[in-house]
This record gives sequence, C-alpha cells and structure tokens, in this order.
Amino acid sequence: MKKQFLAVTLALLVLLSMTAMASASSGNDQQIQQAVSQKIQKTKQLRNVSADVEDGIVTLTGSVGLYQDKLDAAKKAKKIANVSGVRNQIAVAGENVPDSQIQQKLAKKVAYDRVGYFDNAFNYIAVAVQDGVVTLSGATYWDPPLSDAMAIAARTPGVKDVVNDVKVLPTSRFDDSLRIRTARVIYRDSVLSRYASDPARPIRIVVDNGHVTLYGTVESAMDKNIAGIRAGSVPGVFSVDNKLVVEKG
Repeated sequence: MKKQFLAVTLALLVLLSMTAMASASSGNDQQIQQAVSQKIQKTKQLRNVSADVEDGIVTLTGSVGLYQDKLDAAKKAKKIANVSGVRNQIAVAGENVPDSQIQQKLAKKVAYDRVGYFDNAFNYIAVAVQDGVVTLSGATYWDPPLSDAMAIAARTPGVKDVVNDVKVLPTSRFDDSLRIRTARVIYRDSVLSRYASDPARPIRIVVDNGHVTLYGTVESAMDKNIAGIRAGSVPGVFSVDNKLVVEKG
C-alpha cells in the first residue's frame, strides 16, 4: 500500500512538473513572438512578414520584395534572446525578371566588383540562373570576393534564392608564388598584354595546390594557346587546364 501511494505521488509530481514546464515554455514563446514581431515590423520591407514560435523555434512566413530582405528577417529573429532556431519560409514575391536578364546583370556586376584589388585576376565566379534561382560557381582567392558576389545576387530584383557552389581556395604561399609568376608571364607577353586593358575581363588565373586553370574570353585560338603555353612554362606548375573561351567573331 505504501509503495502504491509513493508511485501515485511521484506520478503526480511529474505531471505537475511537466505542466509547469509547458506553461513556462508557452509564456516564453509568447514573449519571443512579441519581440520578433516588434523587431521585424520596424523595417518597412518586412511588414508583410509574420512570426510564429514553438519551443523557442521561430517560423517566419509572408513575403518580401528582395531575397536580401528574407535574409535580413532571419538575422533579426536570431538576435532575439532565447531563440533556439529559425525556419525561414518567407516567399520572395518581388518583380518577375527573365533569367537571361538577371544573369547578364549579375555577371557584369560580379566581374567589375573586384576591379582595382590585387586579387581581381585570381578569382573566377560564374553565374547561372534558372527560375529566379542564382547559382554561383568557380573559385576565389579568399572569402571577400565570394561574400561580395553573394550580396550582389541577394540585392538583385528578380532573384528568388542564391546557391553557393564557389570554392574558397586554401591559403598557400606556394600557390601565391605561382599566381604572381603566372600573371607576369601572361601579361608581359607582347600578344597577351592587351587583356590587362579591361580590368573586368582579365585572363583569370586560378591556382589550387599547384594546378593552374585559366578562365576568361580571348580574341583568337592563338591567344588561348599562347596563354596556356606561358602558364605551363612557370616553374612549379603541376598542370594547366586551359578553359579560355574564344569569342565569336
């Protein structure tokens, strides 16, 4: 009898504890929801966004004009105290722009983004667009070119989502030396030096563990072949993948 009484008492205590925890959790969720709603409603671009909270996880719904607005809403929610996670289900419902138009606009902006920086010729980022979803691919010398490209895409009207397939190359003094020496032999060549005149269209030199890949557009098959030969002549280069494209006449 005594054991039965203890079992019933323990069960009641557990039930009361669970009820108290559920009540506290519910109250905490309400506070989080209120804080998130107040935070996002302060931004004009996010006034069509709503927030629901369950067990500390915020679910954002509604619509925004730009993909960057969707990202900003999630960032604001994550900064609220006691938020354990964010489900970003906001729809990007801005203007509909043809994929080809988005691609051309982004490709140009990305190409000019690093003009004037030392790493400009050592980054290659390609842009593809399908149904408003932008995919960035290629390789960059370090993080800033990728971060810039992602930000440019996120702020472009018509972009619904951004997929990152860009590889940030590892830090390597050996590769740095190859980059500099390969750039010298290419741009000091009397035939190829003219490709340095348009900083947005250089012969891009991507070096990864001693392997060199050339990207960009050149005027002739001869120019492409010369660039490949020059890159292959650099001591320490393991291989050269010549992906230069000959522009159509």
